[in-house]
Amino acid sequence: MALTGLDIYKNLPKENCKECGLPTCLAFAMKVASGQAGLDECPRLTEEARAGLSEASAPPQRLVKIGPEASRIEIGQETVMFRHEEKFHHPTAIALTISDADQAVVKTACENFTKLQFPRVGQVLRTDMVALTNDSGSQDTMIAAAKTINDSLGVPLVLISDNLKTLAAVASGPLAGAAPVTLCTASPSADELAQLAATGAVLCIAGGMPDIADKVDALAEKNVKNTVISPGHVNSLDCLTFLTQTRRAALIKKFRQLGCPALVFADADDHAAASLDACIYVCKYAGIVVTNVWEPHLLLPILTTRQNIFTDPQKPVQVEPKLYDIGEVTPQSPLLVTTNFSLSYYSVESEVEASRVPCRILAVDTEGTSVLTAWAADKFNPETITEALKSCGADEKFEHHKVVIPGHVAVLTAQLAEDSGWEVLVGPKEASGIGPFLKNEWKGN
Repeated sequence: MALTGLDIYKNLPKENCKECGLPTCLAFAMKVASGQAGLDECPRLTEEARAGLSEASAPPQRLVKIGPEASRIEIGQETVMFRHEEKFHHPTAIALTISDADQAVVKTACENFTKLQFPRVGQVLRTDMVALTNDSGSQDTMIAAAKTINDSLGVPLVLISDNLKTLAAVASGPLAGAAPVTLCTASPSADELAQLAATGAVLCIAGGMPDIADKVDALAEKNVKNTVISPGHVNSLDCLTFLTQTRRAALIKKFRQLGCPALVFADADDHAAASLDACIYVCKYAGIVVTNVWEPHLLLPILTTRQNIFTDPQKPVQVEPKLYDIGEVTPQSPLLVTTNFSLSYYSVESEVEASRVPCRILAVDTEGTSVLTAWAADKFNPETITEALKSCGADEKFEHHKVVIPGHVAVLTAQLAEDSGWEVLVGPKEASGIGPFLKNEWKGN
C-alpha cells in the first residue's frame, strides 16, 4: 500500500531547507505521496530513509524519455484522471507514419514533415515524432530509412517491425543514443525484450493487460523500466477502454505494472475518422498517438486538441503585457488597447491583420483575464491603462495621442482621458468590428 504524506514526512530531515523548491518538508511529503514529486528532489534525505520510502518515491505512472538530447520528449508521470483536478503535465506526442518500402517516399515525407507547422495563439503547433514501419521486411532497408529520417529531421522515432533483430540493428545503428521507441509486433518474450532494451531503446509492450503486466513486472526484475504499453491495433472502443483502465489501475489502484504511458494507433483508412480517434486518445489518455493523418486540415484538430487539453485550467493563457506592432507602423498608426488574455489579444490581432491597417496593440496586464472580467475585477481600469501607456513609452511613439478602448468599457472614457492626458476613442464591442472601425471611423489627426 502506498505511504501517506505523514508517513513520508516522518522520514524526512524536517529542516524546511526549501532546496526542493517547496516551503516546508510537509509540503514536499504531500507532493511525493500524490505522485507529483520524487524523493530524489530532496538533497538532504539519508540513504537509509530513501530505501525505506522506495514505494512512495516512484510516481504511479512512469516518466519515459524518448529521442535524442536535442529533441527529447517526455511522456507519462501524470497524476490525475481529470484535468480539472490539477492539470496534465506531459503533452501527448504525435507520431506520423512513414513506410520504409520506398526511399524516395521517405525523403519526400521528411520534406513534408517540416512544413507541418501551425501558428495558434502565440504558439507554433507541430508534430513531434515519426513512426517508421518495416513494411519492406528488410533490415537494411529499414536502417537506410531510419538514417534518412534521423539525418533530415532529428526527431524521436517509433520503430515498428515484426523482427526483433531488425529493431535492434536500427536502434544500435543509425539511431544509437537516440532512444527510439521500439514495437515488435511478433509478441516477444520478456527475455527477448530485455536484450532489445540493451541497445538503449524504449520498449513498447503490446497486448492484453494481463500479459503486459506480467512482462512489465519481469522486465522490472531485470532493471528495465523505460517502457511504454500499447493495446496494439484495436478498434477505437477497445483502445479507449485500454487507455482508461490502465490509467485508473495506475493512478487509483496504484497498480505499478500498468503505470506506464500508452502508445496507441489512429491510422484508419478513413483519415477523417482517424483524426477524430486521435483527438479522443489525446484527451483520454495516450502518451503517444501514431497516426497516418498527414493532411494539414485533419492534423490541425489533433494538435489543437492537444494544445487545449494540456493547458493549466487554473492559469489563464496569456500573452506578455506590452506594446505590439502589427504591420509597418508609423507614429500616426492607431493604438488599440486590450487585455493580455490570449483569446482577447489574438482576436484583436487577427482582425487588425485582416484589415491591412498597420496598428499598435497595447496588451494591459490583467493577469490573463478578458476585458469584461478584468473590468469587473478592477484590473482593467483607467489607472492600469495609464500605467501601461507610460511603461511602453507611448508618448514618444505616437504623434496623435489617441487611444482606442473596447466598446464594452466605454464607461472608462472620461476618467482615462483625465488620468492619461490622451484622447480616448470608443471602439467596437466585438473584435469583428475592428476592421470597419479602422477603415471608416479612425482619424489619426
